[in-house]
Amino acid sequence: MEDKELLDKLRNPDTANYGFNLLVRTYQQRVYWHVRKMVIDHDDADDVTQEIFIKIHKYIGNFREDAQLYTWIYRIATNECLSFLARKKRRFFLPIGDVAGELRAKLDSSSHVSGDEIQLKLQKALLTLPDKQRIVFNMKYFDDLSYEQISEITNTSVGALKASYHHAVKKIEDFLTA
Repeated sequence: MEDKELLDKLRNPDTANYGFNLLVRTYQQRVYWHVRKMVIDHDDADDVTQEIFIKIHKYIGNFREDAQLYTWIYRIATNECLSFLARKKRRFFLPIGDVAGELRAKLDSSSHVSGDEIQLKLQKALLTLPDKQRIVFNMKYFDDLSYEQISEITNTSVGALKASYHHAVKKIEDFLTA
């Protein structure tokens, strides 16, 4: 279904619930995996994903259609991930390195994480990155988004994104070859 049709259903009071159900079915899996790559833990990713769709439901009327719908949704998801990680750091009074350590431990012990040794090592390397670099890397590498799309989502210049991605790749390479 095209975004225009979906938005028409969402904005029509007679079909708004049906439209929202379609929106969730269309974007839930992509949003979940975007979140999961940031928060690592399955239960946390489920909770954050649910919060994202609550916000989407609440603010869909504010969507101006000056960007693609998924770009708007990814912006909400990215901001929710960053907020969740910041709350987690504050709640446990942990320095940033300790949160990464906690996420690495979850990665090692999670029954929801599958993959061979190199995939786990890559995920651990990603956890060494600052949150914003990790988001840029995930969107570019895993989600195959263009720098222009990432720029719309993160409200960051293309040049800054290219620099962030380059630094992230270098740090990951260093981690993997250490």
